[in-house]
Amino acid sequence: MKKKVIKFYPILPVLAAYLFLFLAGSRIPGMMQLVAMLLFYCAMGQAFNIFLGMTGYVDFGYVAFMGVGTYGMALSITHLAPLEGLGIWVIVIGFVAALFFSTCLSLAVGAVALRLRGAYFAIATICVNEGFRFLIEGAKIWNGAEGMIFTAQLNEILGREVAEKLSLFWADVIVLIIGLMAAIVTLLYMRSKIGYALTALREDEDAAKVMGIYVTKYKIIAFITSACFAGLIGASSWALKTPYVFPSEVFEIHYTIEAIFIVLLGGAGTLLGPIVGGLIYGVSKYYLSIYLPGFQLLIFAPIIILIIVMFPEGVVGMLKKRLHGKKPARYIL
Repeated sequence: MKKKVIKFYPILPVLAAYLFLFLAGSRIPGMMQLVAMLLFYCAMGQAFNIFLGMTGYVDFGYVAFMGVGTYGMALSITHLAPLEGLGIWVIVIGFVAALFFSTCLSLAVGAVALRLRGAYFAIATICVNEGFRFLIEGAKIWNGAEGMIFTAQLNEILGREVAEKLSLFWADVIVLIIGLMAAIVTLLYMRSKIGYALTALREDEDAAKVMGIYVTKYKIIAFITSACFAGLIGASSWALKTPYVFPSEVFEIHYTIEAIFIVLLGGAGTLLGPIVGGLIYGVSKYYLSIYLPGFQLLIFAPIIILIIVMFPEGVVGMLKKRLHGKKPARYIL
């Protein structure tokens, strides 16, 4: 029994980190803007790590799943607003739609792209992201390039005061919950047959196949799981926090680049890594943009490269090595 409990010790630092962020944002005046950004980066890194960290595959089209999740929430609000009596259930339906859209897209993309490897997989996912964006704009799907603005509908459903509270506070709390859920799922995968299979294919996919592991199945599991969390993040941090959606913004590839940075900084394939990476990246970006506006990218890029070169296994990966065999090591995964 004790061994089973010890297996879940690594979730405690994750809980502590999210609790600290929540308390800092809710108790310290003027901190909510920074905390909201940090929660977004931590949750995005945690979700992206389920695929990149556990398979070693780099998905450059990851933001597409966040984008369709945003549209799932937007379409639910705009189409269900005229119906009376639904109230907060419209938001629940929006999250279900976000899950549905992101799952469908991940199934369609995974069926083709996951047959590829290395650079070919990366190129294919870039094409999916950009292709889906231009399809929406060119075919004028969901209002095309004009986007969707649904502030009025959200006010109509929830009332102006509740809608404002949702945008300013509760949307960030939902992102925190999504990030925590992604961490729990990651830990469950790591401690199960799925995690062992993903580790084997990440180390040597051909050897994993020879050993009888159905690698395609496990890649699809990780891919869909990661995509679903991305859809939920898009629905909450974009659709609920800023009640509008434009394809040029929600399909912007730099969000995927940021997710890759965060996972590599903290440690790919680790549980705590995305949070550490998200905090380092978010805090650095925030304060550099304040004190050195216009130069933040010029300064930040070499800092990121230096950290990755010094700690190729990530900050948490380096910490795991140093604590190996010691009691605190049981909390670091």
